[in-house]
Amino acid sequence: MPRLLCIWFGAGLLRPAPGTWASAIAVLLGVLIHRFGHFPLLAAATLAVTAAGFWAVRRYTDGMDDPDRSEIVIDEIAGQWIALCFPSAGFFFAQMPSHVFPWPGWVAAFLLFRLFDIWKPWLVGRADGEGTAAGVMKDDLWAGLFAGIATVIAAALFHLVIL
Repeated sequence: MPRLLCIWFGAGLLRPAPGTWASAIAVLLGVLIHRFGHFPLLAAATLAVTAAGFWAVRRYTDGMDDPDRSEIVIDEIAGQWIALCFPSAGFFFAQMPSHVFPWPGWVAAFLLFRLFDIWKPWLVGRADGEGTAAGVMKDDLWAGLFAGIATVIAAALFHLVIL
């Protein structure tokens, strides 16, 4: 079970760039979760996958020299869903119906998450450099947080400048 969760039911075996494939799958699932339960369900799913990720990565990588293996992508799922929670919350608190999740919100969250996950600035890089099972999860959680904040800033700038 830990391996199945870590590779997110096979997404981590996709090549090339399993992290990008997993992020794309996370966006599709996240948009569906938003559609069926809006922000509260997406937030709950994010908390659940994050907790499962810490457990599964620790169990799966126990005894490995390098726990940050490319097939481990549950961290991308959790981080991407954190980034998606920001536009989802915005639409929820604006009282928009759950079937509304305009593409700029989830596309920006996806692109910004991938940027922060690959670039690894500041706390993202520090967590990635830990070389621990917890670090495997934490770098993507930080990347998701930064991507979510950047998504909100980009939306605010767009609405101030364009609209």
